[in-house]
Amino acid sequence: MKTDLAGEFPILSRQIHGHPLTYLDNAASTQKPLRVIEAMQHCLQHEYSNIHRGVHFLSQQLTQQYDRVREKTAAFLNAASAQEIVFTKGTTEALNLLASSLGELLLQAGDKVLISAMEHHANIVPWQIACRRFGAELLVLPMNDKGELLIEDFDTYLDGVKIFSICHVSNVLGSINPIAPLIAKAKARGITTIVDGAQAVAHLPVDVQALDCDFYVFSGHKLYGPTAVGVLYGRYELLEAMPPYQGGGDMILSVSFEKTLYAPPPLKFEAGTPPIVEVIGLGAALEWLQDIGLPNLAAHEEQLRIEAEAALSELNGVSIYGQAAQKAAVISFTLQDIHPHDAGTIMDSRGLAVRVGHHCAEPIMRFFGIPATIRASFAAYNDSADIARLVAAVKTTQDLFA
Repeated sequence: MKTDLAGEFPILSRQIHGHPLTYLDNAASTQKPLRVIEAMQHCLQHEYSNIHRGVHFLSQQLTQQYDRVREKTAAFLNAASAQEIVFTKGTTEALNLLASSLGELLLQAGDKVLISAMEHHANIVPWQIACRRFGAELLVLPMNDKGELLIEDFDTYLDGVKIFSICHVSNVLGSINPIAPLIAKAKARGITTIVDGAQAVAHLPVDVQALDCDFYVFSGHKLYGPTAVGVLYGRYELLEAMPPYQGGGDMILSVSFEKTLYAPPPLKFEAGTPPIVEVIGLGAALEWLQDIGLPNLAAHEEQLRIEAEAALSELNGVSIYGQAAQKAAVISFTLQDIHPHDAGTIMDSRGLAVRVGHHCAEPIMRFFGIPATIRASFAAYNDSADIARLVAAVKTTQDLFA
């Protein structure tokens, strides 16, 4: 696929330290195709205005385009209505919004919130704050050494649980969690369900109605769109019942010094001037993804993952973390007697962009007894040549430390 797509990603033609850029940090953020760059540039050059409320032409025109992106996003997730799509700054803000607002609606002293052992900090810390605020208890569904959740005893964790929040795909291990049956079991017990889809939406088709989840959240910058924009899908009746997360302009119907009437969802949760240009970029990214076809992209990335894991496994001193039966194109590994940060620095000198560290998932590192990993993650524009350069860089790193 890279041959066909290379021209759509200008940054991929760069040289880094005299080497061709090999970008394998896609789980952190993907590069942007020309369609996204040009859509945002055109908006700034020819269409920009503040949206909503304005009666002049530019405001009206851009308001219509902005609202169409909400409709595109609803179609992308198969939401029942565009009114179930709230624009946020990203996955982190969406999860904080839910922990605060949904927590206020649902949680009381003695209640429980259930998450999993492979969550990103953004799906841990907000729930810790909410549990302290409302007197609830945080429970953790454990995993095994393969990076698979121990779902056989899932039912035993559900007593007293009001909210179940889980990642669709682990950002460290690449594990694709079997969320549909877990959601079904939780829903049967009256538990409100949330899915962190930050690592899933660019790689897997997502149908929120089929999943039957109550909320699904993701970030634009992980699916070829810009930063500073994300999406919170929520069932309308829950969004309607939840108190607002922030107050200000655009989330109101009427304000007096005595009383404020809030706008209906989604505007109730979009206080202040929104990320207008970023939303336009998100819309372009969704169109680009749909043109590529997520099933095609998933097949391409799975082939790359299998090829890369096989090549790395042939090297001595390489340990790969995460061997789940169902995985996305994320590979976390360590090199014997070489700190990941040292390895990452050497790989950078060879033009490779990989991620090193705990990846905002320190509990996973503690589970495996390691300080950090090297993470290579693949996207639409990667190919076998990138894997060859990764393997060569690993060998170079090992030779330097031999």
